[in-house]
Amino acid sequence: MAGRIRREDVEAVRERVRIDEVVGAHVQLKTAGVGSLKGLCPFHDERSPSFHVRPQVGRYHCFGCGEGGDVIDFVIKVDGLGFTEAVEYLAGRVGIQLRYEEGGGPARPEQEPGRRRRLIEAHKVAEEFYREQLTTPAGAAGRQFLAERGFDRTAAEQFGVGFAPTGWDALMRHLRGRGFTEPELVASGLVSQGQRGVYDRFRGRLVWPIREVTGETIGFGARRLFDEDNGPKYLNTPETALYRKSHVLYGLDLAKREMQRAKQVVVVEGYTDVMAMHLSGVGTAVATCGTAFGSDHARIVRRLIGDSGSSSGVQLATGASVGGEVIFTFDGDAAGQKAALRAFGEDQTFAAQTFVAVESSGMDPCELRLARGPDAVHALVRGRQPLFAFVLRSTLAAYDLATAEGRVAALRAAAPVVAGIRDTALRPEYTRQLAGWLGMEDLSTVQRAVDGARRGGPSGRGTTSGPTRAGAPEQGRPARPDRSDPVLLVERTALEVVLQAPTLVPGEFDELGADAFAAPAHRAVHEAIRAAGGVVAGAASVGADGSAAAWVGAVLEEAAEPVRALVTELAVAPVPEDRPEAVADYVRGVVLRLVEMGFTRQIAELRGRLQRMDSGADPAAYQAAFAELVALEGRRRTLRESA
Repeated sequence: MAGRIRREDVEAVRERVRIDEVVGAHVQLKTAGVGSLKGLCPFHDERSPSFHVRPQVGRYHCFGCGEGGDVIDFVIKVDGLGFTEAVEYLAGRVGIQLRYEEGGGPARPEQEPGRRRRLIEAHKVAEEFYREQLTTPAGAAGRQFLAERGFDRTAAEQFGVGFAPTGWDALMRHLRGRGFTEPELVASGLVSQGQRGVYDRFRGRLVWPIREVTGETIGFGARRLFDEDNGPKYLNTPETALYRKSHVLYGLDLAKREMQRAKQVVVVEGYTDVMAMHLSGVGTAVATCGTAFGSDHARIVRRLIGDSGSSSGVQLATGASVGGEVIFTFDGDAAGQKAALRAFGEDQTFAAQTFVAVESSGMDPCELRLARGPDAVHALVRGRQPLFAFVLRSTLAAYDLATAEGRVAALRAAAPVVAGIRDTALRPEYTRQLAGWLGMEDLSTVQRAVDGARRGGPSGRGTTSGPTRAGAPEQGRPARPDRSDPVLLVERTALEVVLQAPTLVPGEFDELGADAFAAPAHRAVHEAIRAAGGVVAGAASVGADGSAAAWVGAVLEEAAEPVRALVTELAVAPVPEDRPEAVADYVRGVVLRLVEMGFTRQIAELRGRLQRMDSGADPAAYQAAFAELVALEGRRRTLRESA
């Protein structure tokens, strides 16, 4: 197993990768003042842009939904990658060679310096070659295959479909002409090694590019076209440094945005099914590539639809949806039902609601679109039924429920299914449903069977379940400061400029005490700033290009988890003064206004104390307090004059 990426390399990625370029690939950004960009948030629907990016700070924040972070956080969120994958992807963009902590190294060969990039480039060139071949006379069989299924040239281009020529070395010669070596071609899986040398893996086939969530092509799926081809009907790229079939979903690069927006994924069985779904308006469709839907696929889907992975989600037996949806589509034949039953085990991975959409006449989505049109495809998805209900009905269908013996046997078979439902709120509902389907008025009989299956049933499935995140107490967060309060607004604005422009902040800020901020949330951010060394340290950490990213990162390191989101928000918030020549005066004025407010608060407290004191009882204490008051008023007056 790979060790952790060295911290200094992670920081180098944060510093070298331009956040505006990465975000700009997903969001149309426009200038929003000095050093600030804004656009429509990619994480929620909005009409007015509230998503802000500060390249100099290296952070983004949406003032609509609250999402925020650095460039690594953005890639994790928008592309559904894990932390290590996101860092590796960004490192590849800027040519940083990552190092790993002792005890582990790169888990995969593609992490060798430059190797992954070469393999990615080989696949890019191969995809271009295949797509071009589809338009040649030799590609007529491929075009006919697509046309017979209702796909025109525009559809082929949209999904990157191509044609692999029938020759043994057409692609290999093309790639060698582009400078790729034989070891690189073998490592890519684009060619195969035989006794007489290497040859093209895909020959005389229609090919679909299989891409990572980032859009990079890492493999291909190919369909046999000619009768003389004795190979399998479908042939995929073998397991390589880039391609692992248990970690890829065809169409994910096209579906990810709609999946995130709709909180839904539709899992189909083939490449043409994905095409049919998308062209029918179901933009959340994906397919596995030569393997069953497994736990690794489930993790990918969970990240994209925002599924928490807890088992406390509510799925109604009536089919009503609460939260996100995972919909499996299967043919109505025995094989399709078997696939649905297999998917039952994966449902335990989701907190989102899991459904099955089965076409009763046995047509797959591609055939359905061709026979009845896009509306029928939509109807298939709308007619989904809860997966648990489908599994139970499929189990009961094997028994004669008209006899007492058949009902008892069906109960014994179905009880472990209900017992396997982790959701403790959902299990009793399906226990009642099962009793109704069996025609058993005595619910206690069914309940005893389910309880017995949980204690030691043959399947053992669902008898234990670990703690879930949903059950953990939420960490206390300071109340969000009221922006309509003028005092709190000054506090907030001061923190914004301290985080964004520490070189312009006057030294008086570092003299502020712990009681300088009235709002607990602002006080927590101030404490993190002080712990990070104050504005003196902040000014020293600003890069030659004026970037404050390292400074914000240092504050985030010191900030408690509940206020880190607020730190990011303050670091990205647009500053009202956007004239370059006036920014320095604005920053100074904001901070000195905060300092003045502190003096005013102290003066009010001293005046109240003097009024409560008896000057005759303790003249010395009274004179000391009075002298302190005079000194504070003098300091406030001087501050006002300097400002």
